[in-house]
Amino acid sequence: MPTPAPFSPAALRPATLEWWTLTLATFYLLALWDFSGADLLLMQGIGTAQGFALRDNYWLSRIGHDLARQIATVLWLLLWVAVLRPPRWLAAFDRGERLLMALGSTLALVAVNLIKRNSAISCPWDLDLFGGTAHWVSHWSWWIGTDGGPGHCFPGGHASAAFAFLSLAWPGLASPPGSPRWRVGARALVAVLAAGLLLGAVQTLRGAHPPSHTAWTAWLCWTTTGLAHALQARWRRRLRPAFPPPR
Repeated sequence: MPTPAPFSPAALRPATLEWWTLTLATFYLLALWDFSGADLLLMQGIGTAQGFALRDNYWLSRIGHDLARQIATVLWLLLWVAVLRPPRWLAAFDRGERLLMALGSTLALVAVNLIKRNSAISCPWDLDLFGGTAHWVSHWSWWIGTDGGPGHCFPGGHASAAFAFLSLAWPGLASPPGSPRWRVGARALVAVLAAGLLLGAVQTLRGAHPPSHTAWTAWLCWTTTGLAHALQARWRRRLRPAFPPPR
C-alpha cells in the first residue's frame, strides 16, 4: 500500500478544489465559533466592569499597536517599490507577480476597511459590560442601526496590517515544492500568519477585538488575495502562453 504523500501548502493553490474545501470549511468553523458565544466568555475573562486593565499598557498599546502599525505601513510601501526594484528574496518573481503581490495586499486592506466602515458593531471596550454604552450583539446583525456605541469595529483592522501580506505567499506556493520560489512562499505564509495572530492577540488583550474579529480578518485576506492570484494566473495562461512564469 503506497505511503500517503505529506501535506504541502503547494497542494492548496488558490481556486483548486483543495483550496476551496479549506476556505469553506474554515468559514463554517468560524461561524460555529460566532454562534457558540465563546467570544463574549473569553472577553469577560479578560475585562471587568471597569474596563480592560491592559488597554493602555505600554508594550501592547505603543509597541504592539502603534509601532507595529507604522512598520506595516512602511513594509506595504516597500512592497510597491519592489514591483520595480525587488530585493534579492523577491528576484525570482517576475514584475507581474510582484505587482500582484502589491495589488493583492491592497485589495485585502480595502475589503477589510469597507466592511468595518459599514459595521454597526462596537468594540468590547465600548460595551456596557465593560464600562461602555454599547450592548453585545453578533457581528452578523447587519440590520441593526446601532448597538448603542460607536460601531465600526468588525473585522479586526490591526490584524489586517499583517494578514494582507498573504499575497506574498501565493506565487511561491504555486511553484514546485522545494524550489527556491516555493521556499519563499512557504516562509511568507508562516511569517504572515504568525504576525497576524500576534497583532490580533494584542488587540484582544487590550479589549479592542474578540478573537473572531482576528479570525475573520485572516479569512477575508486569505480569500481576497487567493482569488486575486488565481485570476491573475488564469489571465497569464490565456494571454501569455508563450511566456510562462519562472519556476
